[in-house]
Amino acid sequence: MGSALTAAAGLILAATALAALRILSRREGLEQMLAAQLLGTWGAAVLLLMAFAQSWTAVLDVALVLVLLAAFSSTAYALTAEGAETDAGPAEGRPGGDP
Repeated sequence: MGSALTAAAGLILAATALAALRILSRREGLEQMLAAQLLGTWGAAVLLLMAFAQSWTAVLDVALVLVLLAAFSSTAYALTAEGAETDAGPAEGRPGGDP
């Protein structure tokens, strides 16, 4: 069972490495934030799989803290983006903007 979990963690880690290459080519903030969220989730999955495969109880705590921090970073980004949009006023073509 441990070798199967380790193999699954290796596959997820390889997919994460490929996704990291895609992040470097992104230029928009929203795409970068979503990609970072995805990488954080995959990283936590790798940590959880390795923790169960190797019986590392401390790594479980690290993985869960990383997931919690990823949720907070997404919330902070959403609030910051919303505040920037409100400060600039409604954009053209959006409801509430000047015709």
